Amino acid sequence: MLTHEIMYQALVDKDVSYEGTFIAAVKTTGVFCRPTCTARKPRQENVEFFSSAKEAILKGYRPCKVCSPLEKMGETPPHIKEILDALQADPSKKFKDADLLEKGIEPITIRRWFLKNHGVTFQAYQRMFRINAAFKKIQNGEPVTSVAFDAGYESLSGFSDSFKSVFGVSPSNSKDKHLINITRLETPLGTMFACAVEQGICLLEFTDRKMLETELKSLAKQLNANIIQGANVHFETLQLQLAEYFEGTRKVFTVPLYCPGTPFQQTIWRILQTISYGTTSSYKQQAMAVNRPEAIRAVANANGMNRISILVPCHRVIAEDGQLAGYGGGIWRKKWLLDHEKAHSI
Repeated sequence: MLTHEIMYQALVDKDVSYEGTFIAAVKTTGVFCRPTCTARKPRQENVEFFSSAKEAILKGYRPCKVCSPLEKMGETPPHIKEILDALQADPSKKFKDADLLEKGIEPITIRRWFLKNHGVTFQAYQRMFRINAAFKKIQNGEPVTSVAFDAGYESLSGFSDSFKSVFGVSPSNSKDKHLINITRLETPLGTMFACAVEQGICLLEFTDRKMLETELKSLAKQLNANIIQGANVHFETLQLQLAEYFEGTRKVFTVPLYCPGTPFQQTIWRILQTISYGTTSSYKQQAMAVNRPEAIRAVANANGMNRISILVPCHRVIAEDGQLAGYGGGIWRKKWLLDHEKAHSI
């Protein structure tokens, strides 16, 4: 149970694991903050806690300008979103430092943001976006030469070098290669990475998940594919349905999924998708559903190997005694998701 003392200590420690579980309001300043706010900490007697920003606002508090508690965790700044939208509309577009300065954006600022949030430089991100679009055109039978110039390259050799640096082969020898698209999403529980192939969404994980890098490598190996930033027809549907889910208006997802794994894992993942919104199941119940009551540990392991959070709802599986068992996205997120669904299941 979250006591006043526990929440105050989390506020002092700026403990990210408490993000989404409470809002701290400071009586002396009249502002409310996230648990991770970097502003100077008030005395314990000057703080009261709420479960949501809405409650703090109704009590007359205003949002802190330091931690912006009304914004999504990791939300993309408007000026960077404008750049991303432009690349989405035209992958061949190339933003140079002069273009950024003309828009009032410091190049160093955008470089730091991409390194922090995508793990690559802004120039590398643009290059991969162009190569991604070019790869799909080549796979559809378009001539390499026309694809290269449509992608904004000034020479065929420059295009071939960039293409080979990503796929390990020249464009003309890439017919046997496969591609997994990846994008970054923002949610009230933090940023997520989504991956998709032609068949559907194949990964949806919070960016701070410890096993994320291992999952990405495993997925690329299983599908014999390269993972590259870029557009995918399933991303728009996913974003819309996730937004509806977090608003409490969507209880069932219809975006196509693609879940490569062992036959046993796929069986367990299908069972997960039968657990209704607002309800829970146990590992034992899952084991019974596959007529293997002794396989509780194997069932738990299969749940842990699920790469598609929320849509394949492993957060709805709890221990037989009702305790919230392990969850890759963090127990605090599991609790939030279950509370969210319970509140909107009526």
